[in-house]
Amino acid sequence: QVQLVESGGGLVQPGGSLRLSCAASGIIFRFTNIDWYRQAPGNQRELVGSITSGGNTNYADSVKGRFTISRDNARNTAYLQMSSLKAEDTAAYYCHTNHFTRDYWGQGTQVTVSS
Repeated sequence: QVQLVESGGGLVQPGGSLRLSCAASGIIFRFTNIDWYRQAPGNQRELVGSITSGGNTNYADSVKGRFTISRDNARNTAYLQMSSLKAEDTAAYYCHTNHFTRDYWGQGTQVTVSS
């Protein structure tokens, strides 16, 4: 049974930091690429960044230098470390993977950046 479970969202002030977690089960985690997406109401879902099975990362220009994606294969968990948060970062954040041609998504966790 494949499952991605996100956690770590919440309310944070501008300039603050949050770390999101994506815990995976039912997949061979160390062989997967993990993507982080976000979606605000009325907006399209956008790719925030990704990490390959080998640990290489890439990021959207809007978050480059502020967000860091990492993974801990021993814990079957990927992370999205967010710093210098802005109001524009407010969105539901989702992790995603493609495993044996099937797409899997987490349930989403809400991040709200507000004073």
